[in-house]
Amino acid sequence: MVVLVKALQVILALAVLILFHELGHFTFAKLFGIRVDKFFLFFDLNGVKLLSTKEGWFSRLFPGLKKYETEYGIGWLPLGGYCKINGMIDESMDTEYLSQEPKPWEFRSKPAWQRLLVMSGGVLFNFILAIVFFILILGIWGESYLSNEDNAIYVNELSYDMGFRTGDRILALDDYVPENFSLLTADIVRRRVHKVTVLRGTDTLAVYIDQSRTGEMLESPDLFTVAVPFVVDTIPPASPNYGLGLRHGDRIVSVDGVPVTYVQESRAVVRERKGQEVPMKVVRGRDTLAMTMRVDSLGQALVYAEIPGLRTRHYNAVTAVPAGFRMAWDSVKGYLQDLRTVATPGTGAYKSVGSFIAIGQAFPAVWDWYRFLYMLAILSIMLGVMNLLPIPALDGGHIVFTLYEMITGRKPGDQFLMIAQMVGLVLIFGLMFLACGNDIMRLLR
Repeated sequence: MVVLVKALQVILALAVLILFHELGHFTFAKLFGIRVDKFFLFFDLNGVKLLSTKEGWFSRLFPGLKKYETEYGIGWLPLGGYCKINGMIDESMDTEYLSQEPKPWEFRSKPAWQRLLVMSGGVLFNFILAIVFFILILGIWGESYLSNEDNAIYVNELSYDMGFRTGDRILALDDYVPENFSLLTADIVRRRVHKVTVLRGTDTLAVYIDQSRTGEMLESPDLFTVAVPFVVDTIPPASPNYGLGLRHGDRIVSVDGVPVTYVQESRAVVRERKGQEVPMKVVRGRDTLAMTMRVDSLGQALVYAEIPGLRTRHYNAVTAVPAGFRMAWDSVKGYLQDLRTVATPGTGAYKSVGSFIAIGQAFPAVWDWYRFLYMLAILSIMLGVMNLLPIPALDGGHIVFTLYEMITGRKPGDQFLMIAQMVGLVLIFGLMFLACGNDIMRLLR
């Protein structure tokens, strides 16, 4: 069921992003009187279509749609979508029109500035969509984050090996003082941090980062988790400990004689005592109480602890707008830094590149509008930035060639554009192969 929920979210997210991206190209093409032959969600490889306004069952139900010059449809291969613009060399590699004189409605007949806007339309619409989603998120839910100032880290094997210890408070990354605890790993990677200043007890220490371990850090999502003090927040009615005397604010300091400072330290103890009642010590104010903890058959106590340092900034309809633009810009900068890191072989970050499997794992196991809209906004930024890369077959490649024409007055030849398009497709398929291979290896591990 979890896999199904995640898969549905991925398909719906991709459908929204692809449609909006292609709508950008479509809108500018129509604005300048350029004919659009096809507008498809997903690819109709080998001509196989789930839905088409020109043929098949849908066209028979709505025969009036056949009169429109553009064929709208849904393909069977959910790896993207496309807007086939008449008279343009694209991934379809359709070159029949090159032997004929340019028609007024063709892409190649239009001035360079119009072609530039048509090519930029998809990216522009992706950024607009992300900004709109960020504004909605901030206006409805606000901006919540875990304060780094109020939290200590709980380390895993990798962060321990790097020199960090559970309970450390991270004060600075080189000269940068981080605010958001959840972005610590991203900040270290994106800023290529060399020295992390930490507070360990009463001592201030420096932990030096080996840049060659960047790939390992990206592959370790729990490099830094919040060291959660075992201070009781709530006990749900479904908990075996509901109504047994624990109160909000109680601090559990030992379970079955094992001292615990953080929630994470109690989990192994509790798991080993499935279906048992175990003694625990609780600090309430100035008193230390002896109490009993019940563990269910799954090895859970279901006692929820307070998350320290959870902060929320609230916005109204007016203030959410500039904040949405700021959030989108920060996301663009962050993703560009990620791409720079991936493109640096010495970091090993290329091993963290993922495909649709990785995207699916990032979605929640249950439907959550906040996280769904947030993922849509982030993926829209990623799609926009990726398409701006100056690779032939991507929008960025077409934009570069058009800018070259506008600056030099010389238009690249059709044969050159065909070869460039094929080279670009090879690069894109190579990247997809790398991403899918990384995902498969992660699943195997």
